[in-house]
Amino acid sequence: MKNPDRDKVSRLDALPNIGKAIATDLHLIGINHPNKLIGMEPFQMYEALCTATGKKQDPCVIDVFMSAVHFMEGGEPLPWWSFTQERKKKMSKQR
Repeated sequence: MKNPDRDKVSRLDALPNIGKAIATDLHLIGINHPNKLIGMEPFQMYEALCTATGKKQDPCVIDVFMSAVHFMEGGEPLPWWSFTQERKKKMSKQR
């Protein structure tokens, strides 16, 4: 897993769990620099992506967004699947 210096990273695809496809998705919702992830809400990011693409995305995308926001807000780089249980718990509360 990538473990960049969050203070020096300038490309989205340099972040842990972010490849070219997710970087492209982030650009679609107006996030073009890693620092813009700070303070973002992953569930809102996901909804914005679904709206921008016109289709429902895999919910695992939320996990990836959660991992990226977590990292940019000072957390350790963790695999995206480390956030799956948290996402499922939050989604069950929203219903």
